[in-house]
Amino acid sequence: MPVRAALPDLRAALETVGAAVLHSPPGTGKTTLVPPVLAGLFPDLPAPAGATGRVLVVEPRRMTVRAAARRIAWLLGEEAGPRGRVGWTVRGERRTGPDARVEVVTTGVLLRRLHRDPELPGVGTVLLDECHERHLDADTAMAFLLDVRTVLRPDLRLIAASATTDTALWARLLEAPVVGVRGASHPVEEVWCPPPRPVRPARGTSVDPALLGHVAETALRALGESPGDVLCFLPGTGEIHRVAALLADRLGGRAPPRVRA
Repeated sequence: MPVRAALPDLRAALETVGAAVLHSPPGTGKTTLVPPVLAGLFPDLPAPAGATGRVLVVEPRRMTVRAAARRIAWLLGEEAGPRGRVGWTVRGERRTGPDARVEVVTTGVLLRRLHRDPELPGVGTVLLDECHERHLDADTAMAFLLDVRTVLRPDLRLIAASATTDTALWARLLEAPVVGVRGASHPVEEVWCPPPRPVRPARGTSVDPALLGHVAETALRALGESPGDVLCFLPGTGEIHRVAALLADRLGGRAPPRVRA
C-alpha cells in the first residue's frame, strides 16, 4: 500500500513528539495498514519504539467501523471479532475481546469511554480517522484527548488522519508534524452506456429494477471488453445484493470475482 512510504516519518514523529497528522489520499492504506503496524502486528514493519497498549481507531460512522475492522483483520489473515486481534465497537454492539490489539470504534463510543474513564486504560494510541469531517462529537473528542494527554496520559499517542490537504490546523492543534504520501493518478476513459429503455427516477429508497439489471449487464460488458476489476456505485446494500444476484444468475450461479460494489 502507498502509505508504507510514510511509515518511517510517522514512526519518528510518534517517538519524538507523540503525535502526528497523517495525510494520505483515499485507498492508500491509512485506515487499514497503519493501525496494525502501530500495534506491532506485522513483523516486517516495526512499530514505534515504546509502543504499548491497544490501538484505538475512531471512525465517524458505524458502517465504516465494521468495514475497517474486517479489512484490517483480513490483512492479518484473521476474522474480526471477540476472539481475534482486531475488533470493533459501535452503540449496542461490542465485537472485541481481551486479546484485541486494534479496536475500531465510533466517535460516540470514544466520547462515552472518555466520560467514564478519561485515562483510557489499556489504550496506547488513538487514531482519529477522517478528521476533516468536522462535527461536534469529533471536535469534542479531540478536545478531551488533548486534555487527557496534557494532564493524565502524556504517554498517549495521537494521530489525526485525513484525506484532504487542509492539515495545517491539525498540525498546530497537535503541535505535531504532517506526514503522508501522495496519491497516484490514472487515466480515465468515459464510455456512455445508456439503458435500452427509459428508467424511472429513484423515489426515496425505491430504485427501478430495470436500472439494476442495466448495471449488471454493463458490468459484464466491461469485464468482457477490458482487463482489470469493475467497481459499481449503488445507492445501498439492498441494491448491491440484487445486482450481485443478477450477476450470479447470468454467470450460472457464481459471482464474478472481479466486480466490487
